[in-house]
Amino acid sequence: MTESDLPVVQLTPGRWGDPAQPVDVPEAALAALQHLGVRRPVTAEQKEPPADGRVPEALADLLGAEHVKVDGETRWAHTRGYSTPDLLRFRAGDQSDMPEAVVYPGSHDDVLRLLELCTELGLAVVPYAGGTSVVGGLAPTRPFVAVDLRRLDQLSELDEISRTARLQAGMRGTAAEAALAARGYTLGHFPQSYEGASIGGYAATRSSGQSSAGYGRFDQMVVGLTVATPRGTVELGRAPMSAAGPDLRQLWLGSEGALGIITSVVVRTRPRPVERFFEGWRFGSFAQGLDAVRRLAQDGPLPTVLRLSDEAETAVNLADPDVLGAASGVQVVVGFEGTATAVRRAAVAEVLAAAGGECLGEGPGETWRKGRYRPPYLRDPLLDEGALVETLETAGFWSKLPALKTAVTEALTNSLGAQGTPPLVLCHVSHVYETGASLYFTVVCAQSADPIHQWRQAKAAASTAIAAAGGTITHHHGVGTDHRDAYAAEVGALAIESLRAVKRVVDPGNVLNPGILLPEA
Repeated sequence: MTESDLPVVQLTPGRWGDPAQPVDVPEAALAALQHLGVRRPVTAEQKEPPADGRVPEALADLLGAEHVKVDGETRWAHTRGYSTPDLLRFRAGDQSDMPEAVVYPGSHDDVLRLLELCTELGLAVVPYAGGTSVVGGLAPTRPFVAVDLRRLDQLSELDEISRTARLQAGMRGTAAEAALAARGYTLGHFPQSYEGASIGGYAATRSSGQSSAGYGRFDQMVVGLTVATPRGTVELGRAPMSAAGPDLRQLWLGSEGALGIITSVVVRTRPRPVERFFEGWRFGSFAQGLDAVRRLAQDGPLPTVLRLSDEAETAVNLADPDVLGAASGVQVVVGFEGTATAVRRAAVAEVLAAAGGECLGEGPGETWRKGRYRPPYLRDPLLDEGALVETLETAGFWSKLPALKTAVTEALTNSLGAQGTPPLVLCHVSHVYETGASLYFTVVCAQSADPIHQWRQAKAAASTAIAAAGGTITHHHGVGTDHRDAYAAEVGALAIESLRAVKRVVDPGNVLNPGILLPEA
């Protein structure tokens, strides 16, 4: 099975993934959790079901009563995202941040009229499709309606000469990939949220998929986009590149719904690969592995997938936790897609061997490929056991990466250790560039009596360490509320003032996801 064959997963509120595909924590992992002091919590009492809401009749008049929902179940299903604090608040029955209503526009013009009406009513709006934000991107600072874009779910145009496709924003990633595959093409964008995330979400957060070494980030794939704002439509992307002023596409890519609602994008596509091959390589240390992947990123050839796990992540092996502790050193996974992969494999192998790598064959690569979407499914059963499990990510230039990794690891270890819950901190590199790469951290420890405060303290320490070590506050998760203040500090007051000026023009009523991306004035 390839990504093109995966079904759309309707995520369960407060729990990741397909409820028909539960995942149990392996026995080896349970034993390891005991060493971290993890204990299964006492089951909480049943929470009150969410109440129905009320919504201005004008919304129903605009879209039709059947496309406006105020029942408690629908509102609850559109509350917050899937960060660990989000899930913990779900488990606690915290009904704050619920939308007043959920509306389902069926066209770009519907979205335009909706934004005009909400501006008149002073009602905030939050675009919603997959709902997979992990940085507080779906909880604005005042009452709001969730604008569920699921009806905008079409591959509306495929230009086979230019190899571009127009995809509506509410289309889920799996559905888009299947539609393109039926015509012989692929988008090649496979983030770990792939089973649940949407095309609009990819664009609004500058998503990066696990095949980014070969296909690029999603913002690199976008050649055009259509945005609805309270002031009207923005249509960008007349040509693949242009010298006609600044590239304004980049203003809305990563804007997280604060400057408009992206209703469709035009993206680059590629022929569906006829060959796929994945293999593993072993290096003695993270430093040695980092040098090897840097050589590939800077001098080539680049495989489609290039992923380096540190010593701790290699030992844990999130793709197959049943073999906990079986591996030593660090592991690099390389994947090849397309045609004539044997030639590229041989060239990559020459570079990795020269850097001191040992080829482990197809086994580790195939294990990773088949298990790549498993780790998020493990989080809920780990939370059930009393573990705190969360992730964060950053990026930096190659020269700064070793110190950046050390600084973040120490910040997390010291913060959580001081709270009486010493953690296991894992790290990997999965997105590489000529000048640098990403670092993605996974943290596991015992939950304290207040796990939300526990993580916020640790995340604040890690964010401070990232800034001090010269990294960016986020590489692909986005800003949301979690990174809002750190983002402002990173880009500076003048840059934030410039973005606020744009927001005042396109959103004079400040109804677009207020408090997300930009600090409140």
